[in-house]
Amino acid sequence: MFSKFTSILQHAVEALAPSLPLQEDFVYHWKAITHYYIETSDDKAPVTDTNIPSHLEQMLDILVQEENERESGETGPCMEYLLHHKILETLYTLGKADCPPGMKQQVLVFYTKLLGRIRQPLLPHINVHRPVQKLIRLCGEVLATPTENEEIQFLCIVCAKLKQDPYLVNFFLENKLKSLASKGVPNVISEDTLKGQDSLSTDTGQSRQPEELSGAAGMEQTESEEEPSPQMDDLSTSLDNLSVSSLPEASVVRPNQDYNLVNSLLNLTRSPDGRIAVKACEGLMLLVSLPEPAAAKCLTQSTCLCELLTDRLASLYKALPQSVDPLDIETVEAINWGLDSYSHKEDASAFPGKRALISFLSWFDYCDQLIKEAQKTAAVALAKAVHERFFIGVMEPQLMQTSEMGILTSTALLHRIVRQVTSDVLLQEMVFFILGEQREPETLAEISRHPLRHRLIEHCDHISDEISIMTLRMFEHLLQKPNEHILYNLVLRNLEERNYTEYKPLCPEDKDVVENGLIAGAVDLEEDPLFTDISPENTLSNQEWLSSSPPATPDHPKNDGKTEVHKIVNSFLCLVPDEAKSSYHVEGTGYDTYLRDAHRQFRDYCAICLRWEWPGSPKALEKCNLEAAFFEGHFLKVLFDRMGRILDQPYDVNLQVTSVLSRLSLFPHPHIHEYLLDPYVNLASGCRSLFSVIVRVVGDLMLRIQRIQDFTPKLLLVRKRLLGLEPEGPIIDHITLLEGVIVLEEFCKELAAIAFVKYHASSTP
Repeated sequence: MFSKFTSILQHAVEALAPSLPLQEDFVYHWKAITHYYIETSDDKAPVTDTNIPSHLEQMLDILVQEENERESGETGPCMEYLLHHKILETLYTLGKADCPPGMKQQVLVFYTKLLGRIRQPLLPHINVHRPVQKLIRLCGEVLATPTENEEIQFLCIVCAKLKQDPYLVNFFLENKLKSLASKGVPNVISEDTLKGQDSLSTDTGQSRQPEELSGAAGMEQTESEEEPSPQMDDLSTSLDNLSVSSLPEASVVRPNQDYNLVNSLLNLTRSPDGRIAVKACEGLMLLVSLPEPAAAKCLTQSTCLCELLTDRLASLYKALPQSVDPLDIETVEAINWGLDSYSHKEDASAFPGKRALISFLSWFDYCDQLIKEAQKTAAVALAKAVHERFFIGVMEPQLMQTSEMGILTSTALLHRIVRQVTSDVLLQEMVFFILGEQREPETLAEISRHPLRHRLIEHCDHISDEISIMTLRMFEHLLQKPNEHILYNLVLRNLEERNYTEYKPLCPEDKDVVENGLIAGAVDLEEDPLFTDISPENTLSNQEWLSSSPPATPDHPKNDGKTEVHKIVNSFLCLVPDEAKSSYHVEGTGYDTYLRDAHRQFRDYCAICLRWEWPGSPKALEKCNLEAAFFEGHFLKVLFDRMGRILDQPYDVNLQVTSVLSRLSLFPHPHIHEYLLDPYVNLASGCRSLFSVIVRVVGDLMLRIQRIQDFTPKLLLVRKRLLGLEPEGPIIDHITLLEGVIVLEEFCKELAAIAFVKYHASSTP
């Protein structure tokens, strides 16, 4: 109480006294602090009961005022005094000793405000960056200390300064080069040499290490040293008499402390205070983005950043319940790593494990964003660590298990991660994890070469419909990612040689057919009475589609005439026989709705594929190895097999299979277009295409229709029920078949629309 009264009295005297020159005022406040240590007999009284905080604040105000009164970049006498008398070194020693109690907090605040409020660059000065470096080591040593808030504020201001001038990070890469120092290698300066004669800067309780400092530090050593005053000797003696003991180390394994700024932030990411942890994550985000290669190397090789990221990812994944409803995993709200705040009591849509799921997805989002922001070499190292330590070490065993519930949960989590990832580097590692790195054509004997890829593709045709649907959805989202290897590995590597075709020179009859633009027995598009879906009343005109299609690229040559696309469109639309069609009885289920969707989706896929430099036309048959045996690849094999069973599979499975196939057919690669969308491709013996698979299904359908009484009315009723136009009623016989026929009809319309849009996109000038 008495000391507070003294402080108030002192402020009153200062207000009445004539203003001293700034330097005298600055020295007065500093000496007032040193006097306390010389004269005090009670080192247990808290610092808030002394005048020290007030004097430190006054010193800061003087430094700011001095800078404002001078030319930009000019160092004033007060700042010179602070640097020359190594005031920051002394304050560091006092803060480390935490004497009087609470002094560490005051020192952290002083450093933070000094770096934040002074505009001129201070960190290049050896008498600034060296004590800053030492103070960094004290941060995060013990979790949940009273100084945590000040520690994180200090670390973040250092990170912000490094972001402004990335070169300064070289001062914070502390290489341990004792052996070099003993050999007299130039540019390696021991701490004792740098400290000169000033005993104030003694780093009590700290092991002394040689430090390699860059050019700016080397220049600083030319500063003249001044003999310490008797008063300073007294202070030094007083400090020696104080019980200066280091704080106990945090229980964190730090194999190498070369990059202490990162290590201290890593410790604070484990803080029980969520705000502190988020600030520490933000600081790390700043550091990984620094462009200095030496910092990136040190970050990934000499700190435990990779281990901490992946170990936490693994532990959060393992904390998830063994079974979570896939719908919950899919629909849990959008995750943002910095906003991982959740109250189970306030959540009306809570489910068991929601807290754990949000924590896992939040941390994965942080890893993804960190890698996205990181310097290139650091990003690669971090992503590889996630691949090896998390994907392979933790996720793969879960995906390879035999328990259906376990497979479903782990596949749903993989699907969520695939949807969520945005970093190109992490996406690449994820793709290699799921699919492997192989790019040579597949053979039936070697489809299990990458076990996880093989297992996941097999799961697309699993005995459990839920597992099949979830795995197909995962592949559907994977195909939408901007990574060329996905489509190449799954499909394109098997179509490269076009050995699904049989090369036949055209005979005269075939030439007549092509010249007339007709196929034997085919009805022309405009004359077809069943082609009502694209009548002028319910679709856009050709001119409108031509004007709104994506612009043609130089690689896409213009084809002459429109007969070919009409033939293709007609082929798909006429595949399903009249008696199995039901859409023209229901309003709003026309072909034009598919045209609109196909146009928009194709434009999006073209944007994804722009950088992949795909050819505009198929590889010349003369250059293809047509003798090699054709295998469509494991992925297309499973999709075609499922497509062949469309009349016997549940409705939801059929929707998902056709959705993946339509996604594939949208890709603007000529071989994909030919294999999936050209009904007239000359298939080699024993080969099948999407069109040939559907033709077989239709043949089977024709036989089965005749055995079902009142087929057409039942088909129409099922369609209306699916659209919600009719209430649910008694169970209809052959419901699976009827639903399969409806999906088949809609799929054929979708393929026709995609072929039409792709043709016009490539032929528009």
